[in-house]
Amino acid sequence: MAINNNGFDPLDMNNYRIERLPKRSKSKAERVLAAAGGPLAILSFVLIYVVLHPAYLLNIDTSSLSEYARNVSQDLGNAEFSRINIAMLAIFVAGIVLWITEAIPNYLTSLIIIISLVLTGVLSEQEAYAQLGHKVMWLNIMSFVLASMLVKTGIAKRFALWFIVRFGKHSSSIFISFLVINVVLSAFISATTAKAAILLPIFMVIAAIYGARGGDKKNNFGRNIVLQNLFYINIGASGFLTGSGANLLAAALITGATGVDIYFTDWMKGNFLVALILMFLGYIVATRIFFPLKKEERLPQIEGGMDRLKEELRKLGKMDFQEIKSALLFITILALWATDKYHGISPTAVAFMGAIFALLPRIGILNWNDVDIPWHLMLFSAGAYTLGAGFKVTDLPSISVNAAFEALGFGTNTPFWLLYLSLTFAMAFSALFFQSKTMRTMIFVPIAIGVANRFGFSIISLALPVAFLIEHVYMLPFNSKPAALLYETDQYSLTDSFKFGFTMLVIGWITNILMGETWYRYLGITPEGVFGIF
Repeated sequence: MAINNNGFDPLDMNNYRIERLPKRSKSKAERVLAAAGGPLAILSFVLIYVVLHPAYLLNIDTSSLSEYARNVSQDLGNAEFSRINIAMLAIFVAGIVLWITEAIPNYLTSLIIIISLVLTGVLSEQEAYAQLGHKVMWLNIMSFVLASMLVKTGIAKRFALWFIVRFGKHSSSIFISFLVINVVLSAFISATTAKAAILLPIFMVIAAIYGARGGDKKNNFGRNIVLQNLFYINIGASGFLTGSGANLLAAALITGATGVDIYFTDWMKGNFLVALILMFLGYIVATRIFFPLKKEERLPQIEGGMDRLKEELRKLGKMDFQEIKSALLFITILALWATDKYHGISPTAVAFMGAIFALLPRIGILNWNDVDIPWHLMLFSAGAYTLGAGFKVTDLPSISVNAAFEALGFGTNTPFWLLYLSLTFAMAFSALFFQSKTMRTMIFVPIAIGVANRFGFSIISLALPVAFLIEHVYMLPFNSKPAALLYETDQYSLTDSFKFGFTMLVIGWITNILMGETWYRYLGITPEGVFGIF
């Protein structure tokens, strides 16, 4: 047995369940931000909503301003700002402040946003409250039903354990095995946190087998297996429309602006290849550059450690009928998602049918009490979608983009490549500051839509490449829930995470640019010959 003096068995998967991980206390800076968030949000709302009037914008006295400032003021005055635009801007800024600082729980911020949009007249009650019934919300809910089915039947854990036992013979093959596992799970599970929860106990046991115990016993095997899984969990999700709720939100925003549906197959054609390339590059960068394995780190440190994983797999027994039904149901759902462009059934409708079958009495797979739906995340998403509805009603992104570009002197002849580089850079590197994929989506996809409209380019050509960068949220612990969760394993430092994450972020952005000139152009996403690279 591999039990230490404190009675802790590093090979017991139950020790790595999420509820048993230590809760990281907030740093001093995070506590200061949280304390300041409320007052800052109120102040920003008052300054924008009360002080900033359309009449002020149109009649501002510019006699004492410099020529540049007078031009900026004139451009703002010429913009079609109205009282409803001002209210939308005030609510949006205040909401961003609350979400970033975490002064209050994010779902509570969403509830405040929803009622604020109603009280200020930006949206009617019917429009605002209806966002909880948005088809993307229903897809999220049904996806959690199906993910709960995977957890209850144990089919996802069985697959991960089987793959590791079958193909994880050496340290290098273990990393590649997790790459493949993440790709497969990303096609089925739309919640990156759920994937992290399924895989964490498995790779933590493997880390212990190879001598990585965390704390003062960190080694490069532990750094590799946790940071690579964090990277794979997020980038794997970027290859599928259903990979995360933020992807679905981006597609909904683009569809709303263009009237053209973004199908599962469209997204997969565009970014699945990119996801695979980046995941293999992440493996090379981690194991060859930042965290190369020493000779002793390539060998198991606990005798019989892999046998423990085999024992865990044996405990699951043979696949029962419920697991077989789960596997067949998910294969059917994936097949319908992958062919949605041909049969016309939306991903939401497919998930609906799958969830209904899974919940049917007697012939189904689980009952409602087995379903784990994080309703606080649903409320948070509803607030984000309601903001999107507010953007659509007020046309604030286009108006703001027009004003900003006029102020900065960008003419209508600005080349596509400059807009493409600027927008994709802003989306990629916003991960340095923002903690939510959904919020980055809510900010930068509408901006890309507004820029495309202003300069007469296809909305798809700018908004979709920007959306493909949503899942680059692995650099800092606050970037995403999987990042915060895996940081608690104490297998790597903040410096380790930043240097690997920032490098992959740069590589991801450059890859996006190259794809804009090659693969995206071939698919008709970007215009032909606009970069002049090839």
